[in-house]
Amino acid sequence: MLRIGLTGGIGAGKSAVSARLAARGAVIVDSDLIAREVVAPGSEGLRAVVAEFGEGVLGPDGSLDRPALGLLVFADPARLAALNAIVHPLVRARSAELEAAAGPEDLVVHDVPLLAENGLAPLYDLVIVVDTADEVRIDRLVRLRGITEEEARSRMAAQASREQRLAIADLVIDNGGTEEQLDAKVAEVWAQLKERQAAGK
Repeated sequence: MLRIGLTGGIGAGKSAVSARLAARGAVIVDSDLIAREVVAPGSEGLRAVVAEFGEGVLGPDGSLDRPALGLLVFADPARLAALNAIVHPLVRARSAELEAAAGPEDLVVHDVPLLAENGLAPLYDLVIVVDTADEVRIDRLVRLRGITEEEARSRMAAQASREQRLAIADLVIDNGGTEEQLDAKVAEVWAQLKERQAAGK
């Protein structure tokens, strides 16, 4: 089994790369999806979040009201730390379960948005960084997600810089071009991954 960390800044196209790797047979362990799963209605995680932050973080349907929770935690480092102390262990445990279910011949790709920020590179056999110029990312965020340029720049500034991400990269996928160019780059990286796996690296 080859354990791969996949990361990229907001708007870089990490999800597009993850989907292409999945289509080629990679086992994807998506941190964002798991973070939602562990606080789904009826879950131990949601009960713990409500115990910590109160009923005000629940929506009318009993699910987690993320904007309401965000207002409580993002301006208060202590509250954010309390939330992370609940969610992160659950995400790690679920990620380990998914990885354990993979076979010895599988390529397991951990899709981790904040891999660089949280110093997680040593956990993986290698790290793939999806890299895109900042101005391209801003354009995508404004056009495709409907946020303002100011908000896009603010979100990018809250993450690691391109240089910090590239410093931990074993492989880089440039996603500044067309869909076809991205297809070709992912195919090239997939071939390299299979070679490394065959060589036991």
